[in-house]
Amino acid sequence: MITLRNRSCLVACLLLCGCSPLMKGSIDTFKAAVQSPEPLRLTDADVAAVPYAQILVTTPSSEGVMAKLRQQGDLQFWVASGKQVLLIRDGLVVRSVGLEPSLDGTRFDGESPFKRGLQHVVDGDTSTRWIDIYKGEQVGLAVNSRFRRKGLETVTILNQPHVLQRIDEKFEIPALGFSATNHFWIRPGDGQVMQSEQYLTPELALKIVHLRPDWEATR
Repeated sequence: MITLRNRSCLVACLLLCGCSPLMKGSIDTFKAAVQSPEPLRLTDADVAAVPYAQILVTTPSSEGVMAKLRQQGDLQFWVASGKQVLLIRDGLVVRSVGLEPSLDGTRFDGESPFKRGLQHVVDGDTSTRWIDIYKGEQVGLAVNSRFRRKGLETVTILNQPHVLQRIDEKFEIPALGFSATNHFWIRPGDGQVMQSEQYLTPELALKIVHLRPDWEATR
């Protein structure tokens, strides 16, 4: 569960929400609920004009840009101008706000393979984490996962090709009778997650593209 200190940081991030044309224009698509989102037309200049690291987040019905407004240790706070928030640790979303149904908390049983670095994962590695879903008081749900290394794939981000290693995480949530596969595209050398497709809850799947993963946010 999120700590009191983390709650304070979260509130601060909400209050500091960006108001650039890029973020204000993109957030409207987060409100779409029926039809597929209209793809955002982003350029290097658009991204460079905002003084924060940014990610492009896509759901089946919405799309928008989030900025990294704070980092506390290895926990990153990504915020959109409509006050949607993702808390990301080592490439995995561990909490969400404003995108329903929200993921309310994540904790691992033992060492997190994401903390260790997905570049070190071998076929058949397993892991268990526990999640809380802010819906129906679903607390302490076990997520059992098994990892598979896939081949190198070329991923294009802002018209630039990147040769990345794909890591698949097949998982199940026994209490909900749900199973699926998360996908992570990482830089082979350091394990930096450049793109991912991950389920936060059975009803909420996100595609996350790091537009400027190496650019430290400035205030």
